[in-house]
Parts: sequence; C-alpha cells; structure tokens
Amino acid sequence: MELMTKKDFNMFVPVNTPKFSGNEKKYLIDCIDSGWISSEGPYVRKFEENFAKFCDRKYAVAVTNGTIAIDIALKALDLPRGSEVILPSFTIISCIHEIVNSGLKPVYVDSSLETWNMDVNQIEEKITPNTSAIMAVHIYSFPVEMDKVISLAKKYNLKIIEDAAEMHGQTYNGNICGSFGDISTFSFYANKHITTGEGGMILTNNKDYYEKILSLRNLCFTKEKRFYHTHLGTNARMTNIQAALGVAQLENINAIVKRKREIGELYNNLLVKNDKFITLPSKMPYADNIYWVYGILLKDSSNMTRIIEFLNKNGVGNRPFFYPLHKQPVLKEFNNNLSLPNSEILSENGFYIPSGLGITDKEIEYVSQKVNEILNQI
Repeated sequence: MELMTKKDFNMFVPVNTPKFSGNEKKYLIDCIDSGWISSEGPYVRKFEENFAKFCDRKYAVAVTNGTIAIDIALKALDLPRGSEVILPSFTIISCIHEIVNSGLKPVYVDSSLETWNMDVNQIEEKITPNTSAIMAVHIYSFPVEMDKVISLAKKYNLKIIEDAAEMHGQTYNGNICGSFGDISTFSFYANKHITTGEGGMILTNNKDYYEKILSLRNLCFTKEKRFYHTHLGTNARMTNIQAALGVAQLENINAIVKRKREIGELYNNLLVKNDKFITLPSKMPYADNIYWVYGILLKDSSNMTRIIEFLNKNGVGNRPFFYPLHKQPVLKEFNNNLSLPNSEILSENGFYIPSGLGITDKEIEYVSQKVNEILNQI
C-alpha cells in the first residue's frame, strides 16, 4: 500500500461523511417549488408507506428523531408503571430515557464479546413476575439473536421493543430487521445508512398501537374537536423536507448496504492482524456484518489514550464505544453496584474509525495505514 500523508486529503478524515447520490436534490426542489415543507406534505406519507413495505410491516409513523421514536413506542405500549424492562447496558442512553420518565424500572443485561450485542442467554434469569418488556437493541454490526428473544417473550407474555436504529437493510435469518418487535424503531441521524439529517420511524403491525402512535406524535389532537385533548402527547412530526430525503435514500438502500459491506471488507483486508485488537467477523450463522461502524476492540486499554491522540494528530476521526448504562452517573439509582464485565470491557477498550458512506477507498487506505502504524508501535 502506497504511503500517504494528511496532505493527500483535506487534512482530516471524519468518522462519518453522508452521501447523496440519488433523487435527494430533485425531491427537495419539489418540496420548495410546491410549498409543501411542513409535516402536511406528501413525502411524509410516501416515506412511511415505502418504509413499512421495506420492513414488511403494516404501519409506519415518521417522527423527528430516533430517541422520540423509542419514547413514543414505550408510551404506546402503556406498560404498567413500576414494571421492569430488560435491555442491554451497552447501548446509547436514548434507549432508557422514556423507561425512567415513565416510572418503569430498567433491568440490565450484559453483552457478548462475540457480537457486542446483548447476551440473550442472560435474559431469562433477569425475568421476574414484574417484567413487562424486553428491549432488543441491535448494535453496530449484527442483529440480536431474535429467535431467543421472541421465544422468551411468548413464554412469559412480554412485549418486545426492537431498536433497529443501526440496522437499516440488515436481516436476521433472512427476515428484515425492524419486523420483529411489537413495536420497532429506527433513527435517520446523519451517520445512519438512510439519513434525513435528524428523523426516526416507528413500525408495528398492531392497529391500536398505530393509532396511539399517530396521536402521540401529534399532540394528541382529537378527531372530533380541534384543540381539545384527553391525553398529553408531543410534537414529533417529521417535515416533508426530511421525508423527501428519506424517500430518495430508501430508493438506494441496496446499493447503500452493498457499499457499507465493501467498506468493512476493505478494512478487513488492510488492517494488519495482530494479537492487540479484535474486530468482528464478516459473518455470523444468522447474518452478514452490515458495518454500521467499523469497530476496533483493544485487548488492553492501557494504550487507548496514546492511540486516540495519534489518530487525532494524523487527521483520523474516531469515536469511543458507548458508555454502559449501569455506569452512568445520571442513572445511579438503578445501578445497584452492578458489575457487567463485558459491557465495561467494550466501553473501556473500544473505538471506531471512519466508515461513512462518503468515505473514499483512498481515505480507507490512509486510515488503515495510520491504525496499523500506531498498533504496531504499542
């Protein structure tokens, strides 16, 4: 591989660079020319219908972001106050926001170092008579082993909230992610496979849940009488402009997934294998790696600061892995001095490198060169 320097680029390779290579500009101009820029525009419904079909769902509701998608999903399920929701500790804090605000109790499960997802073999031991739901959060590369989650949910009569924010186009045993939960959610933040800048989607096959979600998204207006409310909702309406981006991006989802896997495989081929770090495999028996991000897990975290400083100095963007929920200061009342060793290892030893859709092969070569250089030094 030809040696490169920062001078070969714009001095910095960001963690994520979005890519717009389809009808995005055409649809945005249509929004502006038509005057339909708010949530009343036609692209919102089109995006919902197309995304529901793509995810093999009956109903989809577009919202302002992935966090509010989870919040509304939990509200729509109307779980008993004080009941328990099982979820991974190794995930973003968005997942627990509404659990806490709704007076529910989070119960944490550790993760597997083989997939970085929640260890589904630990779920059953956490189930009590007070458990009401399992939140399955697909992390980074592979889907949660949903067969086991679904089996437990049926056995104990539990609801499933499926967070597929990082799994656009991913499948589990041939079935599309986003099709498994009683309610499933997505994020369309700028670093996702499909982006609307900010944005989210809520999906379900249950008509009652769907109608609740529609109402909660739109301030719980009643159909019979305008500005008359029997419940409190929120304004989580996606704009027509955002939805126009989403429609265009969804048209290219197969090419997007293909490119993300190409990026992952290029890194696999360029990074020098040694005993200092771990990356996830290309395949598991139930899914191919979708490489939402390309993660590196160090076997020894003592050199983490040195590695990050080197990458920053050489213009290579990077991000640490999620900080586990059971270690978050704001959630200390739910932590109970828990020790979840794998979640802690992932948090302390993991980081990811640039892998956005807009990254070029030459930039991947440069990033690999610098990662190899610092890993060979330590």
